[in-house]
Amino acid sequence: MLEALAEHGELNEVLKNRVEKAVQLVDEGVPLFPNACRRDASVSQVREGYEPFGAPELESVEDRLVLAGRIVSLRSFGKAAFFHLQDTTGRMQVYVQKATLGTEEYQLFKKLDVGDIVQVTGTPFRTKTDELTLAADKVDLLTKSMRPLPEKYHGLKDVETRYRRRYVDLIVNPRAAEIFKVRTAIVRELRRVLDEKEFLEVETPTLQAIPGGATAKPFRTHHNALGLELYMRIAPELYLKRLLVGGFEKVYEVGRNFRNEGISTQHNPEFTMCELYWAYADYFDLMDFTEELFERIAIAATGSSKVMYQEEEIDLTRGTWRRLTFHESLREIGGLDPAFYNDFEAASKYVKEKGEKVFEGDKLGKVQAKLFDIHVEPKLSQPTFIYGYPTDISPLSRRNDENPEITDRFELFIAGREMANAFSELNDPVDQRCRFLDQVAEKEAGDEEAHTMDEDYVRALEYGMPPAAGEGIGIDRLVMLLTDSASIREVILFPLLRPEV
Repeated sequence: MLEALAEHGELNEVLKNRVEKAVQLVDEGVPLFPNACRRDASVSQVREGYEPFGAPELESVEDRLVLAGRIVSLRSFGKAAFFHLQDTTGRMQVYVQKATLGTEEYQLFKKLDVGDIVQVTGTPFRTKTDELTLAADKVDLLTKSMRPLPEKYHGLKDVETRYRRRYVDLIVNPRAAEIFKVRTAIVRELRRVLDEKEFLEVETPTLQAIPGGATAKPFRTHHNALGLELYMRIAPELYLKRLLVGGFEKVYEVGRNFRNEGISTQHNPEFTMCELYWAYADYFDLMDFTEELFERIAIAATGSSKVMYQEEEIDLTRGTWRRLTFHESLREIGGLDPAFYNDFEAASKYVKEKGEKVFEGDKLGKVQAKLFDIHVEPKLSQPTFIYGYPTDISPLSRRNDENPEITDRFELFIAGREMANAFSELNDPVDQRCRFLDQVAEKEAGDEEAHTMDEDYVRALEYGMPPAAGEGIGIDRLVMLLTDSASIREVILFPLLRPEV
């Protein structure tokens, strides 16, 4: 064991000391990784059951409890010791003394370290400081920890190390574990609401021959047996809408999407989305539904429809959300003159000066979208629906009946970032083909994120898709909001990082 670690250049004094203890335990016939745990209670169950009892009442309790978990702190006083046992439900103090365990068992106990996983048998009592504690009469090693946990008061301070070694972060950082418990509650409530509304949960391909459903650069891969160049999906949208053609009227999917884009506090190349599609509804129906959905999720996850995010209270109470058209937002929030944002040359020159790319063949709507990103989006703190987006940046959205230059589309913004994108679906196959061809031209002009032609999807529309509305909701950003997390890496268990050198 010592030699194996030495070969990897990792044998410092702390590791050496731990390995030597492990070798001693093996020599004394103690297995380091037995599979014989028979716990009958969790820490939270013990607390719930015995916290109401005072010290005198606990003296008469004869219950022998069996707990299991990790030693996360240890204080030894010669013939006695206190340690904290941690399981997924919390921490509890354990008291061990030589007189109770016996000399031989206590000597074995002294070879245990912080980080070891143990099974403890004992009875509850209260210490002189009135802390509910388990008096152990038996301590069994379940897993020997060869590496030390971070020091108690400093923990994992390097942020990248926390993300890279999430398994340690979850042990020593209670907030990290709580974030992912809240994340589970968010997704559970999301599914509960959709199921209640009679949406059918489905699964669609992650490997796709044609990446579609969004404008983004995809990841490429190769299928050896079929000799196919494939792409990791950037969105499930076009497959879900094929299901509307097939007769399903309400469908949704919660799953991973992959986009070959930059990494930031708001972007991870691999992320989770919920996409839902609703036949015989329009985008105004989805605005109302989204308000209800977010309010219910917030209450389920945090207990309130008002949440604190980065020291600002965000009110998710339905009925209070603002609604503005895209062009109204450029004027009222961005402070831009219509004469300026409707002047392609002037607006293009401006966004280029701000470091944005403008490709040959780009139209006014795409340039206006960049103006929106610069001047409007960062200012949208409270829940705001921006609707009526330009048609040339909405290749899958239905044109507005009164103004074909805009679409029946909205995006939801909260805390200065996009949280959802939705629209009344384009179900005219001729219009859809023309929009795809426009996107193909943009791709040929150098826009790697432009949409690809999908002949089979157009064919599906030719069979007839009912009028419908669809929406994509970013789960990771929703979790960020409801857990007051500034970075998307805080809410993804294993975010993408550069390999360690």
